[in-house]
Amino acid sequence: MSETDTHAREPRADKVATVAEITTKLNEARAVFVTEYRGMSVPDMADVRNALRPTDAQHVIYKNTLTKIALGNTDVTGLDQHLTGPTALTFVYGDVAGAAKALRDASKTQPLLVIKGGVLGDAELSADDVKALADLPSRDVLLANFAGALQAPLVKTAGLLQALPRNFAYGLNALIEKQAA
Repeated sequence: MSETDTHAREPRADKVATVAEITTKLNEARAVFVTEYRGMSVPDMADVRNALRPTDAQHVIYKNTLTKIALGNTDVTGLDQHLTGPTALTFVYGDVAGAAKALRDASKTQPLLVIKGGVLGDAELSADDVKALADLPSRDVLLANFAGALQAPLVKTAGLLQALPRNFAYGLNALIEKQAA
């Protein structure tokens, strides 16, 4: 075996760095969505990235082979089947439902953007699952609804506790007025 054969088998440093970057993102993300972007222009992709930014999500294009190698370095399963053709990965670090909604809305304005599926924690998601996730209210709305549900019984109890002395005072006042008359 010649020295050039040995050297040719070593992975290039830039590819090793890319695999490490993908591995880190896969491990840190709360969810990962896979989309196909065949035929989209650079400004169209920039629009998608800008739509995802408020949800703390990144829309990145990597080579499928490097992504598959990175997947082998993680516990993430279920993405391999979607890695065919020109694919982009959306790494979600914040609001998962908000990111799914942003992707769904972007796919409506950019018909060339096709949602293929993804993973949320350990759960595999189909394209329909991602779209169903997009229909969920945002985290802030869910928290507000929860807070309202907790607050309602407390407000009712406080009203009942205030009514007892108030009604007693009205009754006492009516008795005093009746006695005076």
